[in-house]
Amino acid sequence: MKILYWECNGFWLYYRRLDKGKFKWPAELNEQTVSLSLRELHWLLDGLSYLQTEAHTVVSGLKNN
Repeated sequence: MKILYWECNGFWLYYRRLDKGKFKWPAELNEQTVSLSLRELHWLLDGLSYLQTEAHTVVSGLKNN
């Protein structure tokens, strides 16, 4: 994964390669470049899909009295 970031007077190039496995990138995505929010980037780097709508699903249950 390569990340190009602009800061004031020039670009930063961040490069990350996994020893094993792959990032969760959608197979149907035809584009090679994608713009991500900081939250989506963290999800992707943590091994989650960046296309999810929330960090986790809402858990509900019965309250014990």
